[in-house]
Amino acid sequence: MANRENIRADGKKQQEKAPVSQGLAKAWGNFEKKHPKLAKWLYQIFYFFVFSMGVTIIQYLFFTFMPALLGEGLAGTEFMWPQVHMDIFGVEFTWSLLGYNVLYDDAGAVLIGGGLGYFISYEVGSFVAQCINFPLQRNITFKSHGNVAYQAMWYFIAWIVISLVCNAFNNLWMPIAAAYVAPAVYNILVTIITGGVSMVIFFFVFKIIFPEGEAKHKA
Repeated sequence: MANRENIRADGKKQQEKAPVSQGLAKAWGNFEKKHPKLAKWLYQIFYFFVFSMGVTIIQYLFFTFMPALLGEGLAGTEFMWPQVHMDIFGVEFTWSLLGYNVLYDDAGAVLIGGGLGYFISYEVGSFVAQCINFPLQRNITFKSHGNVAYQAMWYFIAWIVISLVCNAFNNLWMPIAAAYVAPAVYNILVTIITGGVSMVIFFFVFKIIFPEGEAKHKA
C-alpha cells in the first residue's frame, strides 16, 4: 500500500512539473517566433557560456593538480621566452610570452605552481578543454555542419593566437598575484581571467568559423 501511495505521489509531482516545463517551452517558442534573431543570439550565448564554464572547471583541475603530479623537478626548471626583467609593485619577475617564472618561498625552496611544470599543466589543460569544447560548440551551440577539418584547423589557429595573447597578459600579473595570494586563490584568478578574456574572443571567432546550416557542396 505504501509503495502505491508513493508511486501516486510521484505521479502527481510529475504532472505538476509538466505544465510548468510546457509553459516555459511555449513561452520560448512564442518569443522565438516574434524575435528570431534575438532568440538565436540568446540561445547561442547561453549554451556557449554553459559549455565554456564546464571546460573552465576542467582547466582549473589541471592547473591545480597536474603541477604537483609533475613534481618539484619541473616546477624548478625555468622555461621562458623571451625573458624581460620587470619590477612591479615591489615584485621582481621575468616577463615572457611562453613559460612561467620558477616560484620560491622565503627560504628559497621551489614552490609548485611555476616553471616548466606549470607551463605544461596550463597547455595540456587548455588543449584538453578545447578538444571537449569544439564539438559541443560546433554541434549544439552553433549547429554548424560545415567542413569539420577546415573548422578544426581555424579553431586550432584561434586557440594558439588567443593563448599567446592571454599568456602575454597573464605573465604581467601572475607573478604579483603569486606573491600575495594563496595558491588556490591564485589558480581561481588564473582560470577566471584567462577564461573570461578568451571566452569573449572565442565567441565571435566561433560565429565566423561555425556558420549555421548545411555544408556547401560544389556542383
